[in-house]
Amino acid sequence: MADSQAVPSLRAGSVLLCLCALFLFSALDATAKHLSAFLAVPLLVWARYLVHLLIMVLTILPSQGRGRVLTRRPWLMALRGVTLAGVTLLGQLALYTLPLAETTALVFVAPLLVALFAGPLLGEQVRLRTWLATVAGFAGVLLIARPGGNLAAAGVACSLGAALCYAAYQILTRKLVATEPPMRLLFHTALLGTLVMSPAVPVFWDGRLPSFGQGLLVVSLGVYGGLGHLLLIRAFRETPASLLSPLLYIQLVWATLLGWLVFDHLPDLPAIVGMLIIGGSGLSLAIGRPR
Repeated sequence: MADSQAVPSLRAGSVLLCLCALFLFSALDATAKHLSAFLAVPLLVWARYLVHLLIMVLTILPSQGRGRVLTRRPWLMALRGVTLAGVTLLGQLALYTLPLAETTALVFVAPLLVALFAGPLLGEQVRLRTWLATVAGFAGVLLIARPGGNLAAAGVACSLGAALCYAAYQILTRKLVATEPPMRLLFHTALLGTLVMSPAVPVFWDGRLPSFGQGLLVVSLGVYGGLGHLLLIRAFRETPASLLSPLLYIQLVWATLLGWLVFDHLPDLPAIVGMLIIGGSGLSLAIGRPR
């Protein structure tokens, strides 16, 4: 009896961890959008991964040991880290010109791309429902980035580029999870992101230092990203992915709320419809996965 009562409690805890992680990711995006008015986006991306890496080196690496972070699949691990750095860079470039909610919705095309590419890349069967959901999802994209709308074309292109990188990141993660523990994946994500973005520092830094308040916000980017990924790993470790995956679309809600509260922006009706279509298409695939 005690075990049967513990399972719902464990799953409720995982749901809470997942929701907190998604809020942290939206907070990271909102903070980066605010800071991009004062600091170059590549510098913000570099700082986000550097702080994340320092947190892991100071708090997790001592207990894990060097052997726990070494990988036998360095090229796949490196490619995975590069794709996530691409997600962050392109996503934050998009946020420089686009509202928070619309950018988040466009990036959330990624799960549809994963379902579509899983056939040729992972050997999974691509069913009719996947094709229909993907077509519907891109119809939602057209509603958000419709001709004659007020969204910058460059920002839309960066958002969709981030979605493509995110899809590649998820596919590479699927290939690696069978042999690589979560903390190793998390460490290499921070390490590769820092290494990839470090050459941008001398190019984009003009020698000026951020104010104390801006510095705290810059540090918060790494805290939001690192802690968010830790919470998400913990949630998916305790609860089947088929139960938590539909919750990932709650990030659209967080993004809309923060976009309204921080930037006084609410999507117009066609954009809202497009966001609902993208979210519904992704949910139809996530809920339909075998458990």
